[in-house]
Amino acid sequence: MNNITISNLDNNIKYRLQKRAEKHGRSLEEEAKEILCMALIQNHEQPLNLANMIEQRFANLGDFELPEISKEPINLETPEIN
Repeated sequence: MNNITISNLDNNIKYRLQKRAEKHGRSLEEEAKEILCMALIQNHEQPLNLANMIEQRFANLGDFELPEISKEPINLETPEIN
């Protein structure tokens, strides 16, 4: 496997990466590899689709139809003050 070097990493980013690594019981290098893997491989296996996510979230409720909501025009006129 090849090595990479990241130069001029912001101290705040390095600190946050270190805290995340500690939280997950990993080294700084292992945590960085995991983040890269998640960003470049795992997140692209299934593209984010909000409609599919909503459908999956409520799939266990069965088929049902929402009632149609009647729409009325919005009155944009300012009411008169007497």
